[in-house]
Amino acid sequence: MTLERWISLILLLICLVYGYTAFFTMDATLPPFMQRNPVWPSTFPKLLAVLGVVSSLAVLLNAEKTTWKPGENDIDYRRLGDYKIGQAIALLVLMVVYALTLRPLGFIGSTTLFLVLGAALLGERNFKVLIPVAVTSTLVVWWLVQQVLGIFLRPLPFFLGT
Repeated sequence: MTLERWISLILLLICLVYGYTAFFTMDATLPPFMQRNPVWPSTFPKLLAVLGVVSSLAVLLNAEKTTWKPGENDIDYRRLGDYKIGQAIALLVLMVVYALTLRPLGFIGSTTLFLVLGAALLGERNFKVLIPVAVTSTLVVWWLVQQVLGIFLRPLPFFLGT
């Protein structure tokens, strides 16, 4: 069995456990007033579980019936040193730092900083465009979450108040 079939088998098992949880255990604890709602908290997990099972079965049963030949653009695990592993690890570290700075710096500051540093890490050097785009997109997302969805996000650092 090829590596992709092993991975799809593992993902199939994960999706089956996730689906069992979504279909049977999540709905059992719903209060009575929510049981009449058309959309439950378990609706999206159910959809994800079904799509995951279908996708995993398609790969596992080889529905695409294509023959694969290694090419020069494929990832070779024996040549991992040739790839930009340091850049990927730095981006993961930046994501962790972003999560840790959300409260102290506020959503606007930490998200703008994450977008600018992440884009610079990935190779963007046009800061005259990068900084306004990062600030604008951060403000738009904050406004949508705060005003439209009604979810409170601390916009500013904690020492400046709420």
